[in-house]
Amino acid sequence: MMPAFESQGGGASRAAQIAAGDGEGRAPETVEANGGGRAAPRREARRARVSLCLPGGGLTGALYQIGALAALEDGVEGIDNQSFSLYLGHGSGAAVAAALAGGIPTERLYRALLDPVDNFFPLERGHLLHLDVGEWRRALTTSLVALRHAIVRLSTRGDATPNAPAQQYLFEQLDRFNDSLPAGVFQLDRYERFLAEFFLRRGIPNSFRAMPRTLRIPTYDLDSGERVIFGTEGFDDVPVSLACAASIALPLFFSPVRIDHRHYLDGGLGHVAHLDFAQAAGAELTIIVSPLVPVSTAHRPVPTGHGVRESVRDKGMLWIFNQAMRIGAHARLHQAVGRTLAEGKMQVLVLEPAPNDALLFLHNPANLRARRAILEYAYRTTRERIAVWMEKNRAVVEAVGWHEARASGAAAG
Repeated sequence: MMPAFESQGGGASRAAQIAAGDGEGRAPETVEANGGGRAAPRREARRARVSLCLPGGGLTGALYQIGALAALEDGVEGIDNQSFSLYLGHGSGAAVAAALAGGIPTERLYRALLDPVDNFFPLERGHLLHLDVGEWRRALTTSLVALRHAIVRLSTRGDATPNAPAQQYLFEQLDRFNDSLPAGVFQLDRYERFLAEFFLRRGIPNSFRAMPRTLRIPTYDLDSGERVIFGTEGFDDVPVSLACAASIALPLFFSPVRIDHRHYLDGGLGHVAHLDFAQAAGAELTIIVSPLVPVSTAHRPVPTGHGVRESVRDKGMLWIFNQAMRIGAHARLHQAVGRTLAEGKMQVLVLEPAPNDALLFLHNPANLRARRAILEYAYRTTRERIAVWMEKNRAVVEAVGWHEARASGAAAG
């Protein structure tokens, strides 16, 4: 799928309004020339406010985002990945957004993920897949209590009646096991500490207030179901590393992250791109780099730990769950984009892989060849397609002050 500029009737006129002045159709400011002569338009018009949204997608998703952003920066004059008006990220995209907002160049992130001996961002599997021992201990203890109650009820048949047999008590007690399940398989304490140390070593503020650029990280409050966006007023005193950890807490896999007596979940469970927030923050164009597309095998071989197979089903329950999450997230994203464009108040550019190409995400990201393949695919395809997109959306491109780059970038090399 081409990283299309999601637009419909009226896009060009909206772009003209953006170029003309303040986004509401007012004329540009003028200055008087030659001491009171006829007015002349200012040479440098105000540029539109452009926000960047990076949804989650795991390590492979972060690889795609960094490759695409490197291509966008190299392929378009006027784009600087450190000059967006708003950086909005959740899941794995939260750490990428924080790094960019903190001043880390895209090219440096690209090289760090491509080179296995580069320790710039030394993330290890153990930082994420750390068993939540406390939760498993609670699960074991409460399960044993539930089992003891069930055995006692089953063995006590004196109070059994035709309408309430002892077996019914058994099932009532077995229901306790539902509440004995752990809140998550893994905990994110080590990931949070890793990010805090990474920010410290690389000179990135671990404070929303100290960030040189506007960073916002969405999450969801477990006990209210409400969206909470860290970095906004009232939620800007939380360390950025802790907000990143909360925003990646996908249910079942990770236990909710506790912050000030509240528990938080993955920021992509409801909204995917949080376009309403970007629009309210004054963005006139939002760029979404989303790896969350359903995998279409198209009768091609599926890599598994047991060799090549025919279906995503052969990768087991976790990848079936992953595919289900991708299906839902992709649908919600494009529904939100459609609604935003219909309102006509903000333009949206979606960069995403083609479903057939998403087969790359089935590979183990720890594999160097898989990393290189994803990074180079994202870079190459974005460079190839961005010129077509710019030609089709010339009015918007001019409004934001972009031009197609003449020379090829070096990131892919």
